[in-house]
Amino acid sequence: MENYINQGDKDTRSGFGEGLTELGRSNENVVALCADLTGSLKMNEFAKENPERFFQTGIAEANMIGLAAGLATGGKVPFTGTFANFSTGRVYDQIRQSVAYSNKNVKICASHAGITLGEDGATHQILEDIGLMKMLPGMTVINTCDFNQTKSATIEISNYDGPVYLRFGRPKVANFTGVSQRFEIGKGLKLKEGSDVTIVATGHLVWEALKASESLMEKGINSEIINIHTIKPLDEDIILESVSKTGCLVSAEEHNIYGGLGESISRLLTTKMPVPQEFVGTKDTFGESGTPSQLMDKYGLNSSSICDSVVNVLKRK
Repeated sequence: MENYINQGDKDTRSGFGEGLTELGRSNENVVALCADLTGSLKMNEFAKENPERFFQTGIAEANMIGLAAGLATGGKVPFTGTFANFSTGRVYDQIRQSVAYSNKNVKICASHAGITLGEDGATHQILEDIGLMKMLPGMTVINTCDFNQTKSATIEISNYDGPVYLRFGRPKVANFTGVSQRFEIGKGLKLKEGSDVTIVATGHLVWEALKASESLMEKGINSEIINIHTIKPLDEDIILESVSKTGCLVSAEEHNIYGGLGESISRLLTTKMPVPQEFVGTKDTFGESGTPSQLMDKYGLNSSSICDSVVNVLKRK
């Protein structure tokens, strides 16, 4: 995996918590709101250090978004926190009207996203949130891959003027990006050079893509790996530059293939550089209860599925 080595498994929600705590110390305009899940979102330290800037709204997510929009109108930089399902599906009307349409500087921070929420089951495992959020005009959509990147993204979005959806997860996963690696909104990261196939991954699937690249190399297949942490705005240049060399692409995400990263890439390729593409993601289905690893395997969100998709796309090249 070249320079990318697992520094130890850590949960991405803790990266958010650490980033938010640092912001509390450095930016007096940052405020935080939580819908009765302070511990789950790792917002405890911020709340402890900044009680006058922390608002516990209870299980009233719609009110939380409305309050955040009002705080943004008053010049504050509000960060809202709850599970991804409640951060988007439950409050879509409030986000659309009070945040996106009004172009408020609200940071919607969503933990426990995707299938890796695990045992809580299908009702909590939202796999449609990226699609919901990327369709909102003016909404920036970010899906981080590990602890370090989540912490960096949390800090960086405080400097961005406009609504942001930041998506991260519950389980401990490989922490492999550099502590000092700069997070730049809208700029993908090339993790590995390759010539045979482009693999574009986001979130938890980035590490799986790196693992897949090792297995593929054993078969004589040289894959190029790109980490797209910002799904909107999409870094079109890095993708087009890669496929102009490889001639085919596999997208990988912990999200429904309808409405996710792969669909955005497909639109790009169709209009600017048509090449074969295969999709790794959930296939128009809800999840179920199980451990994160069991569910990732069952729904084909792993390095093995990425390898299989690479073999398939090479046949179409």
